[in-house]
Amino acid sequence: MLECVINISEGGDRPTIEAIAATAGPALLDVHSDADHHRSVLTLAGTDAARAVTAAAVERLDLTTHTGAHPRIGVVDVVPFVPLTGSSLDDAVAARDDFAAWAGATLALPCFRYGPERSLPDVRREAFGPLRPDTGPDRPHPTAGGCAVGARPVLVAYNLWLAEPDLAAARRLARDLRGPAVRALGLLVGSRVQVSMNLVAPADVGPADVFDRVASQVPVAGAELVGLVPATVLDAVPRRRWAELDLSEDRTIEARLGR
Repeated sequence: MLECVINISEGGDRPTIEAIAATAGPALLDVHSDADHHRSVLTLAGTDAARAVTAAAVERLDLTTHTGAHPRIGVVDVVPFVPLTGSSLDDAVAARDDFAAWAGATLALPCFRYGPERSLPDVRREAFGPLRPDTGPDRPHPTAGGCAVGARPVLVAYNLWLAEPDLAAARRLARDLRGPAVRALGLLVGSRVQVSMNLVAPADVGPADVFDRVASQVPVAGAELVGLVPATVLDAVPRRRWAELDLSEDRTIEARLGR
């Protein structure tokens, strides 16, 4: 089975988010929204629902009026396909390529592929500049912008809120954390400051590891799991720390697939 984790550029309009999410039907596993990031993360089982969600978001959302703390290139900003048990990265690449071809042809949505050939940060830096779309028109969609369509292993999206709104400290911490297993940004989110991370090798560097590294340097006000976490990552953390790290059994991929 594959998982698809669609990031859309809408985090505050609850009826709109719910209407877009509803198009996924029973494939919808989780929705995480943030008004300051102006972003929602929809976790889907399988590949079919991704097309319905994307079509609904392109129809309903407008990037030209969008403001938010999180970087974005489109209203359907990121569409990664992720292999779960029984699937391979090759399966995810095939699903990615099929989706990008469909979105380019059906929605006139320029798509940039990422995965084995280039990273998501590469796409963010170079889209519509040195990097031209792999499918769809050569210029941004008038209201939907572009879309980064990926194939990647499971990652954990994880935020740490600093007790003091010190953006310089958050950016320094993000630089220190970055490496093969962690991508990180220091962001001003409303009146608060956050270290926003993708733990791209969570078996090697997990939520407890980054929490402890940041907390050893500055006070941490709280942690935030975005979306779901693999059960193996949860099992590696002592149960007594789950609440502190914003983890729980019902927020694992396996628990949602088994409901």
